[in-house]
Amino acid sequence: MRRSHPALRPVTVLRGLAMFALALPADALAQGCEARAPVSADGRMLGHLPYGEAAAADLISAPDGFGLRGGCRIRREVLADLQRLLAAASADPSTRGTLRAVSCHRGIAWQQSVFCREFNPNAADRAISVAPPGHSEHSTGYAIDFAIRPSPNCPDAEACMAALPAAKWLRINAPRYGFEQSFPGGNKQGVKWEPWHWRWVGTSATAPGAARARFLFARARRDFPAEPAVD
Repeated sequence: MRRSHPALRPVTVLRGLAMFALALPADALAQGCEARAPVSADGRMLGHLPYGEAAAADLISAPDGFGLRGGCRIRREVLADLQRLLAAASADPSTRGTLRAVSCHRGIAWQQSVFCREFNPNAADRAISVAPPGHSEHSTGYAIDFAIRPSPNCPDAEACMAALPAAKWLRINAPRYGFEQSFPGGNKQGVKWEPWHWRWVGTSATAPGAARARFLFARARRDFPAEPAVD
């Protein structure tokens, strides 16, 4: 008589699924979470512009203690302005909070895992808040998702952040350090308002590294202006 197998525990099932996902080729994962969406006539996928991935040699670690959840890597040309921004924020008593980073550089493979882990089964709905792989500003190494500590009654990457004093300080002062808010409220790109998401384009066109950043974001800045934006 065949003995029945004991019921698998949820943890065991999840581990098995994770190992199976790791064994799948990238194409299979992409199709499984609908990342292979049609590209529109203007070149966007699910509303998001295409971006390449920063070379590992161009990335460095952000200041110690800035990154949450395993650190933060950014383009090396961003570092000086980021350090100045953090120093100014910490010296201003009106901030009443410490600026940290939820997410910085995310490679295309990492972005795919972020896009796929969203629970909404519809890719277009997921793309309102998460860019599909190959179409995220994070892959460039110039984008940072800021967080605030302490952050009472407001989870990271939520619109309530905008009401916190440190976020208000960031909105007023970030452009002075070369950062602009990529997805303001009501943006024509169709991405939800993200007061935590800022991209670096340099304080001026002649700042070291700014030309490359401004070239990458030229279309985004022209067709879907940031607010606040760097002049």
